[in-house]
Amino acid sequence: VGSTKASVIAQMQPHVPVGVHFIPGHPLAGTEKSGPDAGFADLFDNRWCIFTPLPGTDPEALEKLSEFWRRCGSNIDTMDPQHHDMTLAIVSHLPHIIAYNIVGTADDLESVTKTEVIKYSASGFRDFTRLAASDPTMWRDVCLHNKDAILEMLARFSEDLASLQRAIRWGDGEKLFDLFTRTRAIRRSIIEAGQDIDVPDFGRQAVEHPGAKP
Repeated sequence: VGSTKASVIAQMQPHVPVGVHFIPGHPLAGTEKSGPDAGFADLFDNRWCIFTPLPGTDPEALEKLSEFWRRCGSNIDTMDPQHHDMTLAIVSHLPHIIAYNIVGTADDLESVTKTEVIKYSASGFRDFTRLAASDPTMWRDVCLHNKDAILEMLARFSEDLASLQRAIRWGDGEKLFDLFTRTRAIRRSIIEAGQDIDVPDFGRQAVEHPGAKP
């Protein structure tokens, strides 16, 4: 169970004893908090669990494991390890890296702006700080073990960021509007897919998950 697959499989597979069913999986659930105390009863409800079965995987063993996760509330999907790592690089790893970088930049600016960065942080910055509060040991390892896919996504992000920078510099309002409209539709799609809820968070209280501990 983990957020990177190809490198871990390459290291583990030679050591798996004959007769042992090695079926890598990744439940896409949780918060920025780590450890057993961060869990809650409906943590996996309507969340995806992705398996990356290897060639020759016993179908019966895969089905038994799939049923286990279904009973935890998860939806099941399968991918090959490389596709999993590329997908997670864009939907999980890159957002965390961006969050760490933005919060780090704000921390550097804190000495210039005195206390304003923290004092006036609105929902956008607060959302980044939630991601940046994730376990640093885990995210160090994710970056090292999914290096190639993350670097590819970072290169693509840098190109898109440069394009956005040019649109702002040249006052290209139409391009900005088109981008913001397209990305807004992505947010609606995530809500419609049941992967988030359309509940306002104005920062008046810590909204994690109905079953999560404060």
